[in-house]
Amino acid sequence: MLYGRGEEVAKIRALLDGAAAGHGGALVIVGEPGAGKTALLDAAVDIADASWQVLRCAAIRDEAELPLVGLELLLSSTTNGIAALPKRETLRAAFDLSSPSLTDDRLLLGAGTLSLLTELSATGPVLCLIDDAQWLDQISADALSFAARRLGARQIMILLAGRTEFSTPVPDQLRLAPLDSAAARALLAERMPELSPQTRDRALAIAAGNPLALMELPRIMDDALPVGLLALPDRLQRGYQGRIGEQPDSVRLALLVAAADDSGDLALVLRVIADLGVTAEALDGAERSGIVTISGQTIVFRHPLERAAAYRIASFTQRLAVHAAIAAASRTDSYGRAWHLAAASTGPDETAAAALETAATRANNRASRTTAVMALEQAARLSPEPTDRGRRLLLATEAAADIGQWKRALELAAKTEGATPTGPEERARLASVQARIEFERGALPVAHGLFLDAAAHAAVAQPDRAAAMLLDAAVTAWIAADPSGVDVARTRLTELSTSPQHTTLRAAVDYVFAMPYGNHLGRRQSTRTSGRRDGSRFSDAPSVRLALAIQAIGAGDVDRARDILIEVGLRCRDRGMVGWLPAIYSTFGTVEMLLGHLPKAQLMLTTGLRIAHEIDQPNRASHAESRLAVLAAIHGDDARCRRFAQSSLRRSSIDSNAVNIAHAQWALGLLDLGHGRYDEATDRFEALDRSSNRVLGRWTHMMSDAVEAAVRLRDPQRATEPMAALERWFAATRAPWIEAHLLRCRGLLDGDGKCFARALALHAAAHRPLDQARTGLLYGEWLRRERCKTEARAMLRDALRTFEWLDARPWAERARAELRAAGATVAPAARSSAATQLTPQEFEVVRLAAKGATNKEIAARMLLSPKTVAHHLYRAFPKLGVTNRHALTQLDLDHDATAGP
Repeated sequence: MLYGRGEEVAKIRALLDGAAAGHGGALVIVGEPGAGKTALLDAAVDIADASWQVLRCAAIRDEAELPLVGLELLLSSTTNGIAALPKRETLRAAFDLSSPSLTDDRLLLGAGTLSLLTELSATGPVLCLIDDAQWLDQISADALSFAARRLGARQIMILLAGRTEFSTPVPDQLRLAPLDSAAARALLAERMPELSPQTRDRALAIAAGNPLALMELPRIMDDALPVGLLALPDRLQRGYQGRIGEQPDSVRLALLVAAADDSGDLALVLRVIADLGVTAEALDGAERSGIVTISGQTIVFRHPLERAAAYRIASFTQRLAVHAAIAAASRTDSYGRAWHLAAASTGPDETAAAALETAATRANNRASRTTAVMALEQAARLSPEPTDRGRRLLLATEAAADIGQWKRALELAAKTEGATPTGPEERARLASVQARIEFERGALPVAHGLFLDAAAHAAVAQPDRAAAMLLDAAVTAWIAADPSGVDVARTRLTELSTSPQHTTLRAAVDYVFAMPYGNHLGRRQSTRTSGRRDGSRFSDAPSVRLALAIQAIGAGDVDRARDILIEVGLRCRDRGMVGWLPAIYSTFGTVEMLLGHLPKAQLMLTTGLRIAHEIDQPNRASHAESRLAVLAAIHGDDARCRRFAQSSLRRSSIDSNAVNIAHAQWALGLLDLGHGRYDEATDRFEALDRSSNRVLGRWTHMMSDAVEAAVRLRDPQRATEPMAALERWFAATRAPWIEAHLLRCRGLLDGDGKCFARALALHAAAHRPLDQARTGLLYGEWLRRERCKTEARAMLRDALRTFEWLDARPWAERARAELRAAGATVAPAARSSAATQLTPQEFEVVRLAAKGATNKEIAARMLLSPKTVAHHLYRAFPKLGVTNRHALTQLDLDHDATAGP
């Protein structure tokens, strides 16, 4: 498949169809080296069927001065060469260099070429393909151009492909533009799906839409410095160095300086070339050549690949001298100066290493953590002292982990371990980052042990850091359904000092991670205030904030969890800490799902899944898939639910990730419940309760669903255990929304309408639309059985509206059936036009904009950039038939069912 060349292929196809029908044609394809000219010639061959006779050649640069060599190459590509052609005497004589009279008669030679092609076409259409036409000898080029302009009613098609400088009088020309961003990304996604986002984005920037560069550069760029440019693939190097190599030495040196310094700072280039003994006139020659453009205070290469060629054509010693001169001419201790010092170094160099470390700190502060990793790794290579080398490798390891470069972080961690032994603080940090890597790889027991080791190293000198690591250990053990591992972490946390910060973390471990195992020691008040001490040093760590968010969910304070996730998500996004985003987005999606804000949940979970795949975090991908399976179950989408659940179960079974297993099994049970398969649903919930993951299945909604399945199966005895667990959970949390579920279940078991009514009021107060609708459905069913049909119809209609809005199809169908049983006329299923036309992300942006939120405010709420928000509004307006934000307020975008915090 030729990405981004659909129009070009269509044009070639049309010309071939015309030639086959007796309307000969010719086309000249011109473009930069690597633009895809040869690929289009290949496409022409693929389009032509077996009836076509194909003549093909590629002109040869070293033979461009030899008369008729191009035409000979083309015609000799027939089965028997020129000897097989009819009326071949003219060309055979022409190819005989001892007959100069014919080679001098261009008109006769062109007519002879046309005649031969015409007679060859008597047995079927002829396709002539000439690649690298810029290197055709002039006589051959003239002969082919003569024939191409006179094809008329012949079954002949001539395609010439050459570089942008190729000139011919053939009128129909096709200039190949660079691939657009979408096509370039699609090409890389298909051919190199394993690329990291950082490598992919750098390849896209340097290739600038050049297909060959896109295919070749990622293979050679992993260890390349951000200055000095990449080595070009041979074909591109040869293509772009032609004009540069023809320039005088002074011009090539000026081009080398401009290429080595990627800032485009004309003043700096002028200072450097002056220091190297070259006058400013050299830049005049560079501009006249068309290789660079000088405007105002900037100098820019016509194409990024030409810049690379200008750099690579220089010798190694020239490049070293230029980097040293640029570093010396830099007037500040800048980021660029550090890299030029490094590029000019040929051995250990503490000056360059220290400058790179400073550059890495600045890059981290600007969220350029990919650059920081490169800078720190290079600084380690240049460090003369082993202790400095180890310290810088550790910093690089941590930075690589923060951006989700797990493979690279693992390699750096191994190098760090092999460096000079360091103190307990460094060993603690190394063990902690190794634990994170193992966690993301799915090795939960290994990660748990490493977190404990890290805490042991930090306990004396850094108790706050040790406490955070022990919380990580507890979370890891909890996820793996390992109660003894949770208990070990909790015991060691208790042995640390009794500072308020540690009390907060102990409460988190006790309340959420230890309570389900029967050894809960915390109190509700201490846990519901956990995470509020934002000024403490440890609370800024994303792992701690995530753990406190999970703790808040378990404590029933889902709104607080949402606030924590928004805060840590914005911080990680703004600081470029991509490695944390899948966990944050997926946990955020879980919160929105629990709140019943299904479009928001879908948006967050799909975003988390996408990033997890991009940065190779299978554990986090499984996390998102298990929750997406729950959403699919709510929507009644069997295929999607089973696909996500099975994918998550496969991975989570390998990783022993009990939390993901519990959610995937919940999704399958909920799917059965929604479709009325109550026996299967009850069996699945009971199997989950009997498994080692049972304590992790005690989420409020899971227990509530298990009770409903048993009651609908008319076997209330099987609801005893989940009902008891739900009562214990509410007794521990006293959360009103959990009480609402408890009341719903009591209403089901006892047939008590007052319980349903109280539950509805609590759902409404907590803004839980899906929970409210499901309780309303159960209450409406009860009212109909009690022959209160008027009240039942009102209750069921409210529930149906919410189900339709949220696209909860199984529940909507049940509400319609109950309405019909209550004697109501039910309209066909319908959803809001806005909801059906917009993507989940577009819908949420539009909904917030309609409430008056600015782009910046929307970006903060949704963990997006303001530019992305503006893009979504731009795409959504025409879908909704509006032209401004004010018009959004007139649309039905904020149904009561989706009102959220």
